[in-house]
Amino acid sequence: MNKTVATLLFIPAMALASSAFAAPKVETCATKQQDIKQQLEYAHQHNNKEQIAGLQKALAESQAHCTETGLKSAQQQKIAEKQEKVNERTRELKKAQATGNKSKIAKQQKKLDEALHELNEVSTR
Repeated sequence: MNKTVATLLFIPAMALASSAFAAPKVETCATKQQDIKQQLEYAHQHNNKEQIAGLQKALAESQAHCTETGLKSAQQQKIAEKQEKVNERTRELKKAQATGNKSKIAKQQKKLDEALHELNEVSTR
């Protein structure tokens, strides 16, 4: 009996964990518009008129102006910005290491780790 309960709890947990490690969805104009449509459907279900208006405008703008080249360029810009932040945090960590202050070093290392995580998030999209 306990094995059955454990198995029933284990299967959904594994499904959630595997979806977290699934390949990231590549953003294209079509996927971007599909995401907006899903949000729009949710807003309609909850009768959120302000959100509906904003999403309808976003969808119209996306349909009128979205290009794959523009999305790729925006993505490259985000990556460049995050890389610059990593470079800055690396310089700050080196300065802290030069002082020998363990507290400052730990603080700067944490900031660098966060910047690296942000870069990784943007790079895998």
